This record gives sequence, C-alpha cells and structure tokens, in this order.
Amino acid sequence: MSTSTATSAETQGTPVPVLSFSPIVLPVPGRPVDLQVRVSAPATGAKLPVILLSHGHGPSNNLSSLNGYAPLAHLWAAHGFVVVQPTHLTSRTLSHLVADAPGAPDFWRSRAEDMTHILDRLDMIERTVPQLAGRIDPTKVAVAGHSLGGFTAALLLGAGVNDPDTGSVVHLAEPRIKAGVLLAAPGRGGEVFNGPMAEQWPIIGAIDFSTMTAPALVVAGDKDDSRHFTDMGPDWHADPYTLAPGPKTLLTLFDAEHGLGGIAGYDAAETTDENPERVAALARLTAAYLHTQLHPGAPTWPNEQKTLTTGPDPVGRVESK
Repeated sequence: MSTSTATSAETQGTPVPVLSFSPIVLPVPGRPVDLQVRVSAPATGAKLPVILLSHGHGPSNNLSSLNGYAPLAHLWAAHGFVVVQPTHLTSRTLSHLVADAPGAPDFWRSRAEDMTHILDRLDMIERTVPQLAGRIDPTKVAVAGHSLGGFTAALLLGAGVNDPDTGSVVHLAEPRIKAGVLLAAPGRGGEVFNGPMAEQWPIIGAIDFSTMTAPALVVAGDKDDSRHFTDMGPDWHADPYTLAPGPKTLLTLFDAEHGLGGIAGYDAAETTDENPERVAALARLTAAYLHTQLHPGAPTWPNEQKTLTTGPDPVGRVESK
C-alpha cells in the first residue's frame, strides 16, 4: 500500500492523503485468469462514492492495466471518490495468457462484465482495503473509461452492441451505475467507420448509442483525429453525446489529442499532447460532474464549469442536452 499527498486540484475541501492498494484478486468462474483490481481512496471521509475506471488499449504494457491512469485515479481519490481499476483481459500484461481465450482479442463482453463482478463484491473489496471498511456508499456508483474503456463505459450506461458472432443486439447495462464519463471514446460505425483498423475491430463499429439513457459526460479533444478508425475527424469522439438521448453533457477540450493531456500515465512516451494543467483541469471537471450527478442539487459541477470553461483562458467548452 502506498500513501501520497493530494495536489492542489481538489474540487471539495482541503487536500487529503490518498491510499492505493493492489492487487485485490477476485476469482471469476470461467474467466481465463483471475480479475485483479487496484483501489485508490482518500484516507479520510465517509459515505464515499465509487468510480469504476476502465482502461484503454494502447501500446504500453502496464498503462492498460490496474497500474495505469494514476494521474486521474489519484486526483479523483483526492476529490473524495473511491476509484476501482480492473485489469481487463485486453491488457497487454495478459496477452501471453489469454491470446486464444474465447472473446479474444477485444473481450468486449468480458470488459463490461468485469465491472459487474466488482460491484457484486464491493463489500468484500471494502473490507480488504486497509482503513476503508464502512466508508463506501454502494448506492453512489459511476463508471469512467478512456478510449476502448469509453466503449466499455457506454455499454454499462445502456448502449447496445450488435454481436458480430450472432447478429443479435446485446445490452449489458448495469443499473447500479448511476452516471458515467466517456473519455475520448469511439464513435459511430457505418460508412464513416472506414479506417485501416476498422476491419480488425468490427465490434467498435457495432455500437448503438440510442439506448444509452444514463447521464454521462462525454469528453472529446478537438485535435483527437483517429484516422486509423475514421475519416470523420475529431467529431467522431463526440458521437456518444450526439447520438445518445439526454441527459448528456459534452466537454470539448481545446488542443487535446487522444491522451487528453496525459491521463493514462505520468510522463508516458505515447502521450502526444502532454499537458499536466489540462489533466488537472479534466480531473476537476469530471469529479465535479460526477459529484453533482451522485449528489443531486450540489453546485460542484456548475461552479467548476464556470471556473474552468469560461473567462479569458478556458480549457474547453461545454454543451448539454
């Protein structure tokens, strides 16, 4: 277990130490390897809400696992959230173990089911992490995901997917999840899903956002041009907002590329738009959005939105429906 002191990017109150504990091992029948998770939590506070954080794919080994996304996980925990990070079967840390397992290589169904397994055993996780027992509010749960993790979050929030193997539409919505954040998530399929990687990842183009009814904040970088999947340009990553029913909010980050400033890891070489200030602002805005969604009437989101997206040097723009 490691302890570190939160930085100055807190949404509520004074910075508090953050505890991180891993791995917690959850045996899952039928899963080719046990499910391992990391938990990051504030050292103080009670009735803490939970964020399930789904990692992306990416070229690194450990950023696509419970060991990634420290810049977000730490700052969210400093904001008063318990952040739970699974290692999905798509993680490069597991590729030598699961390459031939059913569902490879995208494991789209397993990724969503990982979050349900975590919620089913949230009380056990709470008891396992030192100093956390009795401090979680299991009725206040959100999901967040980056890139492929945004696809996973969309499914948990109600999006359907046309299973390429059966041709049937599958819904994996998790009713215990009350709201979500989609970070640089994939967009629509169809004619615009025409990049060189589209044939290798057909499941991404099989999503249907029309049933994603849960509240969500969609975060898109205005320089995130994913040509390997589409020629639609950065607007493709706004599709989970554009094509889903409300209530939805779109945060467009100025000058941000797919890494959104470097959320996947500190000083990661593949971050093409490294900007610690952007990451801190994004952490504040996403924490504020989820705080207000999980505590209806709280002014956290409107306050942070006004602070960071208006004035002479906004980090982005916000629209809602």
